[in-house]
Amino acid sequence: MKALLRKGLYTMANIQWYPGHMAKAIREIQEKLHLVDIIFELVDARLPESSRNPKVKEIIQQKPHLLILTKSDLADPLVTKQWLDYYQSQGQQAIAVDSRVRTIERDIQKPAQTILAQQLKNQSDRGLQQQTIRAVCVGIPNVGKSTLLNHLVNKKIAKTADRPGVTKNQQWLKSKNGLALLDTPGILWPKFEDQAVGKKLAFTGAIKESLFASDDVALFGLEVFRTYYAKTLKERYKLNDQDLQLSTPDLLLKITKFLGMGDDYDRASNRIMLDARKGKLGRFTLERVEDLENGKTTNS
Repeated sequence: MKALLRKGLYTMANIQWYPGHMAKAIREIQEKLHLVDIIFELVDARLPESSRNPKVKEIIQQKPHLLILTKSDLADPLVTKQWLDYYQSQGQQAIAVDSRVRTIERDIQKPAQTILAQQLKNQSDRGLQQQTIRAVCVGIPNVGKSTLLNHLVNKKIAKTADRPGVTKNQQWLKSKNGLALLDTPGILWPKFEDQAVGKKLAFTGAIKESLFASDDVALFGLEVFRTYYAKTLKERYKLNDQDLQLSTPDLLLKITKFLGMGDDYDRASNRIMLDARKGKLGRFTLERVEDLENGKTTNS
């Protein structure tokens, strides 16, 4: 593979992951949709559009809907602002959150109350006390649902781990200030029409690492960082401007040697992805609004 890497001829195999529990989760969400007032759709702020499951559109139907960009503390803040502006321009209520902050419940409850304002008013006009807002949380694997839910209920109830596919069953959780939340397993969709979507999901940890070649995905990530975040890339791996003129495969081999890993570019690829996920390459976003507008980002 090394020779192919040097020539830039290596082609990434298709990435796919759709275990049976995800299909089951979709059916269960549809069955319980009548029990909830609002859908909380969680997406990764580092790839807002690519982490939106097109199956969710089928699931939510006409239910009130809040789009929550998680992991905003890891994403490029300027690009996150652009995505929020874009979604608002499309009539989609959207917020960006850092699930670890103390104000997280208020940050989510306030826009939820705004979206449900007419429903809550109707209840008040009928003399009914304000009821608990019931929400179902949906999103792809490793998008941060369990971390968010644990902070909302101020307990470690939902299982968390730095890998996808941890939550397998649905469970109801309740916050202290009137949110009843249905946790669901992360749901991917049966087929990525655009394999760039698969690369983004793999780079940020939404797909099990046993299902893709690490150097394929690292090459994709390096291309993004070279284009938009060259400074942090140079600082982390002691690169210079000339290094950044190398082909992406040769750049990977350069970093591999810097890391003292010889020709083990698979190991170096895993290090690069881990560095990115842990914030050691700074805050980054893998896609931009103009990509969507130019047809370069699609997951439908």
